[in-house]
Amino acid sequence: MEVSWFHSALVFLCSAVLFVPLFKKLGMGAIMGYLVAGVLLGPYVFNLISDPTAALHFAEFGVIMLLFIIGLELEPKKLWQMRYKIGVLGFCQVFFTGFILCIFLRAMVEDWTLGWILGLTLALSSTAFAIQIMAEFRILPTPLGRLGFAVLLFQDLAVIPLLFIVDTMSVSKGPDFSSDIVMSVFGLVSLVVFGKVGLNPFLNLVAKYGNREVMTAASLLIVLGSAEALHLVGLSKGLGAFIAGLLLANSNYRHHIETDIEPFKGLLLGLFFIAVGMNINIELLSTKLFEVLFYALLLVVIKTVIIATICHTQKHRIHESLFLGILLGQGGEFAFVIVAQALSGGLIMKEDADIIILVVSISMAMTAPLAFGFRKFFIEKRTSSKSSYENPDKEFQPEVIIAGFGRFGQIVGRILAARQIPFTALDKDARHVDFVRKLGNKLYYGDATRLDLLINAGVKNAKLLVIATDNVDESLQISMLVKEHYKDIAIVARARNRAHAYKLHAAGIKLVVRETFESSLQAAMMSLMELGYTEGQAIESIDMFRMHDERILVEAVQHKDDLDTLLKIAQEGRKELEQLFNKD
Repeated sequence: MEVSWFHSALVFLCSAVLFVPLFKKLGMGAIMGYLVAGVLLGPYVFNLISDPTAALHFAEFGVIMLLFIIGLELEPKKLWQMRYKIGVLGFCQVFFTGFILCIFLRAMVEDWTLGWILGLTLALSSTAFAIQIMAEFRILPTPLGRLGFAVLLFQDLAVIPLLFIVDTMSVSKGPDFSSDIVMSVFGLVSLVVFGKVGLNPFLNLVAKYGNREVMTAASLLIVLGSAEALHLVGLSKGLGAFIAGLLLANSNYRHHIETDIEPFKGLLLGLFFIAVGMNINIELLSTKLFEVLFYALLLVVIKTVIIATICHTQKHRIHESLFLGILLGQGGEFAFVIVAQALSGGLIMKEDADIIILVVSISMAMTAPLAFGFRKFFIEKRTSSKSSYENPDKEFQPEVIIAGFGRFGQIVGRILAARQIPFTALDKDARHVDFVRKLGNKLYYGDATRLDLLINAGVKNAKLLVIATDNVDESLQISMLVKEHYKDIAIVARARNRAHAYKLHAAGIKLVVRETFESSLQAAMMSLMELGYTEGQAIESIDMFRMHDERILVEAVQHKDDLDTLLKIAQEGRKELEQLFNKD
């Protein structure tokens, strides 16, 4: 068993490393690379993975992780603002697409109810495919992308009643429908209440007494636990993960959790696409090639036209509307679940089920090349005209990142906030983070020495990084990390002492603030004034000392490890300073 899993993991990793870069270089995107890899690995070509269905079930975790990340990035306030798009536009897309497809499916099934179920099932798009491609095209944060996401979210919610109905029709004595609804509502409410009351205290406890590995385990536990909790009461696992992410969207642990989950999401989502490719029945496709291609193309065309029409009613341009229609035009992963359930309940014939699965898989495979082709020949030729496709929503983009939010960092943050300059602060003391968040600052739990966490906090678009941590090693690590990857960002760094300042200057940080230096100068100025000097004389003396000391500091940086030379520079500096004051 261990050898089998080891072999499968090795095959999956090799295929991802080989095919994804190749297809991205060809301009066809990572998803197409995963799909082709899956077809080649599956039982119908090289048979390197003999049980693609098991891989598809395991790969479902990728979709769960994806929905959690989506929820994490979508604050409840934004979700409420999208209620019209989700409730009205999403419903219109599912209803009208399902109705038209139901008419075509009458040739396959005799029962109108089953025709409706299959039509509505095919009306659902693949959240994994659509979100991933929208992310690759960078339209997810645009008004067009948000409309697409709203439609996808309604589709995910529509899975719930569809599964209930299939369950009811599949057995002679169906389950108590009203009881199932009560259980589902109870489970949903329980998850929301626990998320509001228990999630942050739970994470506070883990952050206080655990370590980085335990925090990662806690993140995974939240995702998988929420998914399984709703699955036990008859709802989709993806919905549970999405709600968990939504509940943590305003949490101070948001960036840390997102950073921990991202690698798992990427790998498992790639596995999902490979598993979809492996489930494409090449033998059936070869015997019914034109029939399957016709149905797949018909599905994509119908969904594209309906989605484009809905987009056009929202004042989007026709080429943008068609583009979103293509992105959402494929069948979805939930079709595999619903059709399999209908097959096991005797509602549909095996061959018909295989054709539907094949049509959905082919429509998925069509999405990437159709989207890339449409963008190349219709979108890129219109770059001279500005559109909502090219202009993302104005969301919170911090101008300043503050690493470390103790007494030093808080003063910087308060002044920035007073001038209405947006900033994001990072601090790895969980109790500190929770306290400061209550004061209204935008502060997140996390270790700023991690590049991935800095990226999630917005360092790519920030103009300034303030390194305010009191740990010397962390301060140097952050400064060198950011200098290496983001050369254009300005850095202001706190220095604990003169030795720390030497190291920061040596690392190329020009704006260094010694934490006791300015306060000492202020004390010296007050002392001079108390001794009878005028305010102007005191300020002049302090400015003269500051300029002289900063120059000596810069000169001494290259000799920071040579104690004798440093002593000699200090002695010469004192004599020079005395001469300056005497001359003055």
